[in-house]
Amino acid sequence: MNNIVTAVISLSSMGLLFGAGLAVAAKVFAVEVDPKVEQIRGALPGANCGACGFPGCDGLASAIANGSAPVNGCPVGGTISAEKIAEIMGVAAGETDKKVARVTCGGTSCNAFEKFEYTGIKDCKAAVLVSGGSKSCSYGCLGLGTCVSVCQFGAIDIIDGIAVINPEKCTACGKCVSECPKAVIKMVPYEQKVVVDCNSKEFGKDVKVKCTVGCIGCQICVKACPFGAMEFENNLAKINYDKCTNCMICAEKCPTKAIWADFESRKKAFIDEDKCVGCTICAKQCPVDAIEGELKSKHKVIEDKCVGCGACAKKCPKNAIEMK
Repeated sequence: MNNIVTAVISLSSMGLLFGAGLAVAAKVFAVEVDPKVEQIRGALPGANCGACGFPGCDGLASAIANGSAPVNGCPVGGTISAEKIAEIMGVAAGETDKKVARVTCGGTSCNAFEKFEYTGIKDCKAAVLVSGGSKSCSYGCLGLGTCVSVCQFGAIDIIDGIAVINPEKCTACGKCVSECPKAVIKMVPYEQKVVVDCNSKEFGKDVKVKCTVGCIGCQICVKACPFGAMEFENNLAKINYDKCTNCMICAEKCPTKAIWADFESRKKAFIDEDKCVGCTICAKQCPVDAIEGELKSKHKVIEDKCVGCGACAKKCPKNAIEMK
């Protein structure tokens, strides 16, 4: 019995001794943590996706706290997180335009032609090793779901032979962009209603024999855009989103329908006659002559002509024009 008591006392003493030692060591070697880091970490969404360029949310929180990263550095958290972090840091959040990933390819199974039947591993990176993939267009989406497997938010589905991204679920983490071996996934503004859904750098006939909805480089869209937002590079039309007003004229004019547009969301201009002073500024700004009215008389929008670009509303000095 004495031996047992002695052993218990010895172990207890050692435990107390080691515990005290650890407590002292914890204080001596403690690393001070900026309380702002923990606050910022709490304001981040916790996706740990790495889209910010740092190793997870902890890395970004530390970088923001020490001033080496902006308060709006998290593309997943967007404006909400940016505003919370800005309040913690005591600075202005700044504007953060939400972006989402989009597969810029319309080569569905009924639009794009196949070179051969692929029966290998259901992975785009594996398939591209076999003659660049089964699709005739070497720039098109292979639709085997590599992007689906890396998306941790369930925002991507394979529909009719190509990947389709749900903008409501997409957090702009960018993982799908970096994983796609065909580089067909681009980041576009969330509010963008017009997108060139083609990635081919080929021209004319070479495109048409491979895909019925590919950009053939005719540049009709470039000539039709009244705002200079349509550009042309490497045989492919592209949109300058900073200039685009979502008027959708380019999509209407595209002969192959390579430009997607959300026509259902198209707005029309309406003039409040009680506010209109007949200055004619709106009529001069309209690129499609959709506004009629003489100087110093009430103006009216011709609905059938209006493309919803909003140019008139932006310039109206009396805020008499509403887009709806």
